[in-house]
Amino acid sequence: MSLSRAFATTLLAAACSAYAADPADLMITDGTVLTMNPENTVFEHGTVVVSDGKIVAVGGPELTAKYQAKKVLDVKGDIVMPGLINTHTHGSMTVFRSLGDDVPDRLHRYIFPLENKLVSRDMVRTGANLANIEMIKGGVTTYADMYYFEDEVAKTVDKAALRAVLGETIINFPVADAQTPEEGIAYAVRFIHKYKDHPRITPAFAPHAPYTNTTENLQKIAALSEELNVPVMIHLAETDREKEEIAKRTGGKSPVQYMADIGVLNNRLLAAHVIMADDNDLDLLKKYDVGVAHNISANTKSAKGVAPVTQMLEKGIRTGLGTDGPMSSNTLTTMNELNLVGKIHKLETKNRAAMPPLTVVEMATKGSARALHMDDKIGSLETGKLADIIVVDTKAPNMVPVYSPYAALVYGANGANVRHTIVDGVILMEDRQLLTVNENEIIQDAQRLAEKVRETVRASGEEVK
Repeated sequence: MSLSRAFATTLLAAACSAYAADPADLMITDGTVLTMNPENTVFEHGTVVVSDGKIVAVGGPELTAKYQAKKVLDVKGDIVMPGLINTHTHGSMTVFRSLGDDVPDRLHRYIFPLENKLVSRDMVRTGANLANIEMIKGGVTTYADMYYFEDEVAKTVDKAALRAVLGETIINFPVADAQTPEEGIAYAVRFIHKYKDHPRITPAFAPHAPYTNTTENLQKIAALSEELNVPVMIHLAETDREKEEIAKRTGGKSPVQYMADIGVLNNRLLAAHVIMADDNDLDLLKKYDVGVAHNISANTKSAKGVAPVTQMLEKGIRTGLGTDGPMSSNTLTTMNELNLVGKIHKLETKNRAAMPPLTVVEMATKGSARALHMDDKIGSLETGKLADIIVVDTKAPNMVPVYSPYAALVYGANGANVRHTIVDGVILMEDRQLLTVNENEIIQDAQRLAEKVRETVRASGEEVK
């Protein structure tokens, strides 16, 4: 064969190869891919391929020859994993972060009065924007939020291109967006109808807690959630006050038992905290297929106790990780929760083998997806699932060397190690740069509002501390 003919043959082969490659929107190459699939498969030098917002292939380097993507992220050995899922927060409270951290009975003495004076659409929008950028930069791709003016939160989520379950709070006293709980329920219904078909936003009801709502309203909300097929989020078995008030209401029953008896425990319910729960309570949560949001930072900071999470996992209860609001845990970065979860439960059980790193990472990903009853869509890197993906830097000083990626994530990593954040196949952050929102503008807005918060606290006679 002549040289020219050989050259032509090579060109033809290359052209045929290129032509044969399947098109894709995004391809992540050369990663340590933690699939979090049922087998917890790990691909060294792995590849994840995305098209139309979904994962179309996960495997080894051979996939790079099979697909041709519009955008390629060569991550050079970094950890590629499902986006973290924050199962419980109050994002808009970022503007109150670090206020009155050590005040006894903080919720009733400090937070509720402050909210009464300051909660507005502007405050909610500003706080939610700040929460969104913090979560994107910390690798959170889906979060579950409870607050007021939740339609404002939804607007910020839509713009940032995050995924969220958003619950309109209903509580038995006047608040900024509802003078009565009945008005709160009506507000929630309007919100649900508006966002019911949104591709990334799941609207929900969010009664604050059993003791801050009447039995009748809890039952009404449960019936409406079934009718509208939407979730319900609630603080449950969290505080001494809740336990005492429900015991008075019921003649000594626990909050979980009370919720079961009035018919509002079901597979649409996400229960936050669940600290004060015995074996009977846990059996009820399992029986009714309730999801649980474990908030280790908030629970320890408030000295409320350690939720019986090891028992929950043993019983097969749907259990995920949350941060709680930024007045409770101060950050919204689920990555920062992993370390505490891994350590506190060892201390609580006096068992070094308790809560191994793999279990912790499972809780932050597919476990949290299970808690939200969204594990058919998110929580793992599998063909057909939504492309919610993060890339974690393994070359940062706090990450070197990596022997076990799970141990590195739990005991070494922090939110600042997240390099790329992707939701529905859309890159929200690339190499720490936000692409869907203006970080500087959002921070300036939050700083502006913080001045108003300072003035309000001083005017009330409290110290800004």
